[in-house]
Amino acid sequence: MHYYLFLSGDNMSSVVGWVGSIAYLLAYLLLSLNRLKAEKPLYHVLNMIGALGLILHALDLKDYPNLVVNMAWGVIAVTAVVFIIRKPPK
Repeated sequence: MHYYLFLSGDNMSSVVGWVGSIAYLLAYLLLSLNRLKAEKPLYHVLNMIGALGLILHALDLKDYPNLVVNMAWGVIAVTAVVFIIRKPPK
């Protein structure tokens, strides 16, 4: 078995989980460096991608506490995007 970036073989669940983790970390890094604002949809889209990746990985592992947290995080991100889009222009 070959190992690349801590991923083994054809384990798609791990790939999806890593994509989700990277999306979460990228969103937080860009926010922390003031390269991204929480008022912009991109921040929340990255969080939605993170949530989806980790939800799918948690389902595969039957890791229910992780599943619940990431579902909540995803709902928050979707809600934020809806509010941003619906916000009347100034």
